[in-house]
Amino acid sequence: MRGGGLFPAVNGLFRLWRGFFVPENIFPNPIDNDALIVYTVYSVNVSGGGILKIIVSNRSGVPIYEQIKEQVKTAIFSGELKEDDLLPSIRQLARDLKISVITTTRAYSDLEQEGFIATVQGKGCFVLPRNTELARENALHKMEDGLSTAIAAAKAENIAKEEIIERFNLLWEDE
Repeated sequence: MRGGGLFPAVNGLFRLWRGFFVPENIFPNPIDNDALIVYTVYSVNVSGGGILKIIVSNRSGVPIYEQIKEQVKTAIFSGELKEDDLLPSIRQLARDLKISVITTTRAYSDLEQEGFIATVQGKGCFVLPRNTELARENALHKMEDGLSTAIAAAKAENIAKEEIIERFNLLWEDE
């Protein structure tokens, strides 16, 4: 099955590709379905009842450790992974994704340094309580991305700033 249209999902847009829903952000642009190789789709029940889904691509232009890290962060921000959920071990994740242990170690290490997970010797890696300040920063970043796209589109069509503000206010009131 070749790449299809975009589908809304909890974590953003997914594209149907060869029978899998793959996060849109791991596809290269423009999409070359024949060149894209997806290593694997990994899905595991975590201790708190959540499900961790990780999809990696060797053709996305994004390092695999970064793909893993961003998908875990997205799962935490969306609430799919909750405080105290036990993540798969570094070795288990590497084995299941068929990648190097060094790659999964880097992803988990970065997540720990950024305050998303904690490693307990002999027990595993656990999701830390959600940092409300970090969640707010993430939301602001997403908002800025959306606004930047809207402003660029408006400027390309010579739409006045006042009209943009008027539309923004209308949309704000509708929500």
